[in-house]
Amino acid sequence: MSFMIAAGLLASLSLPAEAQDATAGRKVFTGSCAVCHGTKPGEKKMGPSLFGVVGRKAGSAEGFRFSPALAKDGRSWNPKSLDAFLTNPRKEVPGTRMAYAGLRNAEQRKALLAYLATLK
Repeated sequence: MSFMIAAGLLASLSLPAEAQDATAGRKVFTGSCAVCHGTKPGEKKMGPSLFGVVGRKAGSAEGFRFSPALAKDGRSWNPKSLDAFLTNPRKEVPGTRMAYAGLRNAEQRKALLAYLATLK
């Protein structure tokens, strides 16, 4: 048992920080986002697919009907804009239909953003 724990720790230490963040971010996504958002191209749930979200214009995912507020917003999703939106969506884009109250934990947001960047 001790060997397995040590091996697991060693394996995680050999991963670059970005990979560790993305792995942690996938867990955040599963616990906070997956009920409403998919990760495959074109996958629709209550919210649009987050495949390719980094670099995409807000309110522009193919085949999803966005709130007028988000459709008109005009920003591109990058780490800075996503971080602000995920902190408090309704404050950042008043009128958004996204019911999520926000992810207040900065480390969890950083990890989530690392994971979202892998969805391409």
